[in-house]
Amino acid sequence: MLQALVRAAEESAETQNPLLPATYDIVWSAVCFVIILVFFWFNVLPRMQKLLDERAEAIEGNIAKADEAQRKAEAALEQYTAQLAEARAEAGSIRETAREDGKKIVAEAKEQATAEAARVTASAQSQIEAERQAALVSLRSDVGTLAIDLASGVIGESLSDDAKASALVDRFLADLEASEAAGEKK
Repeated sequence: MLQALVRAAEESAETQNPLLPATYDIVWSAVCFVIILVFFWFNVLPRMQKLLDERAEAIEGNIAKADEAQRKAEAALEQYTAQLAEARAEAGSIRETAREDGKKIVAEAKEQATAEAARVTASAQSQIEAERQAALVSLRSDVGTLAIDLASGVIGESLSDDAKASALVDRFLADLEASEAAGEKK
């Protein structure tokens, strides 16, 4: 029996190519392939295309949103940089103004101090002059009284007459001032 099977296999092998399938297998495989191809072509492929299109639109939308956000961020950065530069310039001008105002205040304070010192000096000089005049008047009357008393003692008579006494005091003071002036010249 084994020999019969080998012989049958040899006969069938000669008539049919073992690499090519039978015709009915090719036909039925082609029919199945066409059915599956049509199913995929009309059902699965449009859904996949729609899904890919939606995904592409979502990605493009996200890219557009990201670009818009980046443009806004760049604009905000430029605005911030401009405001910062403006604030720095303003701060510099404020500092410069403050320096100038400080210099003006110092100059005004110096002027006021100088004026106050001059006023105090003038006031002190006028007060000194007034006190000198008062001392001179007081000294003149004291010297006059002493001179009259001395002259009364030297002359031996009372100088109660005011006219004589005041002439004598004036002459004595004039002689005293003349002697002081002569002493200063030497």
